Amino acid sequence: MLSSVGICAATCRAVILKKKVPVSVCLSSRTLGVAARPLKMSGKLTEEDREKTLKPLLGSGWSVVEGRDAIYKEYLFKNFNQAFGFMTRVALTAEKMDHHPEWFNVYNKVQITLSSHDVNGLSGRDIKLANFIEKAAASVSE
Repeated sequence: MLSSVGICAATCRAVILKKKVPVSVCLSSRTLGVAARPLKMSGKLTEEDREKTLKPLLGSGWSVVEGRDAIYKEYLFKNFNQAFGFMTRVALTAEKMDHHPEWFNVYNKVQITLSSHDVNGLSGRDIKLANFIEKAAASVSE
């Protein structure tokens, strides 16, 4: 049987590793230097948020997916190496965010769809990742 400190250590270690576990089990997290609060999740975008945050993305070539609360963009690069390098940069950031795109790659083409399954639609995390993707794509072209 685990003591409450053993449960706390295991739970807080899981939080550090970005695994989604109930932090309420972590009874004495201060002793481990970990904040006792759940991982921050972004809620579904409000209409006001959509108006403000989607407009710049739509202006840079993103489009709203018909019949789905998601955004989409296709990128073309000079060759496969550029496309794969771009995807690697995006993958590393997406992993840090614990938010992963739906994507498809053939040779120099990368198609990306963003939506948050946990809120069944667009969230702030999609916007944040889309903005990063725009910067990553621009840096490949330079």
